[in-house]
Amino acid sequence: MAGGEAGAPLLEKKEAVYREGCPGCAVERRKTLNPGVPYKEFFHIWTIILASCLPVSSLFPFLYFMIRDLYIAKTVEDIGFYAGFVGASYMLGRTLTSTAWGMVADRIGRKPVIVLGLFSVILFSALFGLSVHYWMAVSTRFLLGSLNGIIGPIRAYAIEVCRPEHHAIALSLVSTAWAIGLILGPTIGGYLAQPTEKYPKLFPVDSLFGRFPYLLPCLCISVFSFPVLISCVWLPETLHNHNTDEKEDQASESLTAIFSTTEVIVEHNITSTTKNNIFSLWAESDRKYGGLSFSSEDVGQVLAITGVSILVYQTFIFPRIIRVMGPINTSRVAMSLSVVLLFTYAPITHLSRPWSSIAVNIASILKNNFLITIVTSSFILQNNSVTQDQRATANGLATTLMSFCKTFAPTGGGIVFSWAQKRQHVFFFPGDQMLFFLLAIVELVGLVWTFKPFLVVPDQFSSN
Repeated sequence: MAGGEAGAPLLEKKEAVYREGCPGCAVERRKTLNPGVPYKEFFHIWTIILASCLPVSSLFPFLYFMIRDLYIAKTVEDIGFYAGFVGASYMLGRTLTSTAWGMVADRIGRKPVIVLGLFSVILFSALFGLSVHYWMAVSTRFLLGSLNGIIGPIRAYAIEVCRPEHHAIALSLVSTAWAIGLILGPTIGGYLAQPTEKYPKLFPVDSLFGRFPYLLPCLCISVFSFPVLISCVWLPETLHNHNTDEKEDQASESLTAIFSTTEVIVEHNITSTTKNNIFSLWAESDRKYGGLSFSSEDVGQVLAITGVSILVYQTFIFPRIIRVMGPINTSRVAMSLSVVLLFTYAPITHLSRPWSSIAVNIASILKNNFLITIVTSSFILQNNSVTQDQRATANGLATTLMSFCKTFAPTGGGIVFSWAQKRQHVFFFPGDQMLFFLLAIVELVGLVWTFKPFLVVPDQFSSN
């Protein structure tokens, strides 16, 4: 123990030493004086994550129609191919910069990175809605991913604004907000895209939204993000402006745990990203190609219902499951059930309305709650393994590795989806069945990574 070191009391529960003018010390003092749950800070974090996450998936319900209207695809079967590259461009940008943004956050503070990220959401979300060429759609998504470096530093920030006994709640909050954003984003996109067709009395054909049919959902996200950006004026910085000494061997151990837990997160996020991209394409494609012939509004409704279920589950059910089973066993059970669930998607295409809608809602609720269970459990493991001065960089590194795989997931998903549609009428494993079979295989690989020797478990969870 380094109890004699000047900076150690900041991290150990002994007599605290606070330095005047240090924002990190000011936060530590507040936590000492107010041991309760910091609801105000948690709500602020929740809104920041939501604003950051909304544009990530808001395009999926209308991407099929957007690619069609850009006249880049020569045939209907090629739409999925080009849609995959638009989805991948965001993740490619995030892959290239996430670790760097984490390092910046550990050097100059979490707040500047968060502010820049929100500004990029406001600007590039609106520009994406104004895209009239394929290259513009790809480039605006790439720039959004490159400059929005919030997700890594905000995980570190969530841990640092609360006491250790509230860390699980903080990380659960981050995962919940992110998951709800991934659901609300497509809901906004599904309901508000092509408004001149859906709401002709409110949006005439000759209006701005007639010329840019996909601007409205993107503009709404920018408008929502603007007051969130302004509110960051009152966002307290948590980074210390002086050195805090910690044990080097602890840092080395934490780095090993970071990589092993990140592997689990990456494996599952490959499946979830590909599935989210494929789900909208599959649901909106014609039944003769193995789809459901859903409209973008139908898809938005499914995802809205799923979003409500996540909020209820994460608030009232997930904490109790973690308390009983622990994060590792909880992840394993959720992954196992996800594999089984994926085999139920293809038969849904043989159901008629309203049974197909009911079945899709049930499957979406289960799949997304399994996802939030796995992701939150993995981040609980990771963030309890890393030291404070490495936290933003570690989360940025995790985001980089996740984004690297997610870069190829939408493209691969789009290519596989187009291939599956072209072999829909073969006798052995028709396209829709093959599609979800491949997703189940990837999910199964993620389950294997939760066992030794692949997963290095932190000491506090070693009995799990």
